[in-house]
Amino acid sequence: MSTEHILNVLRSPLISEKGARLQEVSNQYVFEVASTATKADVKAAVEQLFSVKVEAVNVVNVKGKTKSFRSRAGRRGDWRKAYVRLAEGQSIDVMARA
Repeated sequence: MSTEHILNVLRSPLISEKGARLQEVSNQYVFEVASTATKADVKAAVEQLFSVKVEAVNVVNVKGKTKSFRSRAGRRGDWRKAYVRLAEGQSIDVMARA
């Protein structure tokens, strides 16, 4: 997998309280990924980019919120996120790569 394809699959790490709790409890990391990315794409991209062993990948489609702006209805775009669980004893420094 080329570097360009890896960067197209993995958009950015998601930093949140839930993500921090998942890192501590179950060694999971959360990434925003391309809407066309599969679990296999995400696994290969994380393993190559961070040099770690991925045990499991769960992918979630997030629906965009409906918002109003100056009494006009609008909608944010849908996006996709991936929960990546690493092998025991491995970690990613997402703050250094963010």
